[in-house]
Amino acid sequence: MDWLERTAKLRQWSRSETRAPHKPLLFLYALGRFQQDAGGELRYSAVEEDLSRLLSEYGPPNRTTPAYPFHHLVSDGVWEVRTDRGPGSPGTGVRELRAVGARGRLGPDLRAALRREPSLLGRMARVLLDLHFPPSLHGDLCEAVGLELEPAATGQVPTARRRRDPRMRERVLTAYEYQCAFCGYDGRIGAVPVGLEAAHVRWWAFDGPDDVDNGLCLCSLHHKLFDKGVLGIGDGHRVLVSQRFVGRGPAAREQVTALAGRPLIGPQPGAEPVAAAHRSWHTSQVFHGSPRPVTAA
Repeated sequence: MDWLERTAKLRQWSRSETRAPHKPLLFLYALGRFQQDAGGELRYSAVEEDLSRLLSEYGPPNRTTPAYPFHHLVSDGVWEVRTDRGPGSPGTGVRELRAVGARGRLGPDLRAALRREPSLLGRMARVLLDLHFPPSLHGDLCEAVGLELEPAATGQVPTARRRRDPRMRERVLTAYEYQCAFCGYDGRIGAVPVGLEAAHVRWWAFDGPDDVDNGLCLCSLHHKLFDKGVLGIGDGHRVLVSQRFVGRGPAAREQVTALAGRPLIGPQPGAEPVAAAHRSWHTSQVFHGSPRPVTAA
């Protein structure tokens, strides 16, 4: 059985361009827990809070429940659920999962494969990360689910059919004249820019092209906040700041909340601005909540 292929082909609910990372998040969480305790089970009532937090932080903006992947991941052949009554999941009802002591763990064949080949765990985790989340979130996600990947597992695994265009970074940074489109940061060491990155607006994992009109030059801080849904791009190519973001110190105010309503810096004349379709995808699938109103300076 090709576990990497099975991992790459998880059945996911889909509608139009909506993200549904529920199963990948549970799978990553289960791999992390297996790494810590290979024989343990995950009682739904005990891990519900952890899974809800993961869905809130890394899932789509709309609220959802971890009961869905806890039940439905069984159909992919990598997960099993049993209750106080015996094998099998009672369904996606939260109260029922709690009442019958539902508990899940990786399926027996997968557990055996991971014991025979420990490096498989890291490769499977990398498949899930690469196919469902942008690189800027991989380290945070591993920490959140308790995964410790070996250095060899952090390289790219050739699971996706598409290949990234290595020229995108240079093209995007050139288009934005080597400065952050949100704050204008343009640091260098000698002639080499530092802390500047090419961010995908529509994530590469969700068919975002390696084109300038799907890219932004962002500093490391604002790239992370953009991928976490704190920042977005609104009409007129102005910065959106989520109302859910809270920062009381002067740095948070100056670097985040004060950006609300500012026009993007760049791109230079002749370069393509962010396409409306990619802006719309990010707003609906990544940006959290409603934008802060623009206040007078």
